[in-house]
Amino acid sequence: MIKAKLGKRSQIVLPKSIVDSLELEEGVEFEVKVVDGRIVMEPMLSIPRSQAWFWTERWQHAEKEAEDDVRSGRVSTIASEDDLKTYLDRLHVDHD
Repeated sequence: MIKAKLGKRSQIVLPKSIVDSLELEEGVEFEVKVVDGRIVMEPMLSIPRSQAWFWTERWQHAEKEAEDDVRSGRVSTIASEDDLKTYLDRLHVDHD
């Protein structure tokens, strides 16, 4: 068991072994909550508001789908404007 002590101004110093094992750096922020009478601290990364869209559930789902498409070869490489036109023409096939 590793102990930590509550100091002045409610500060807690994390033992070096924990800091090293989680690769924490000075200034890291934590989400702190009480769960079933226990204090749970989870390291967090803060991101600029202008980039928050990337971390939405919807966007992350789309990122995973794109990653799956790349892994399974469901992608096309288009090297020129003519290749793009040909590719788009093939997409507009009549289904009558």
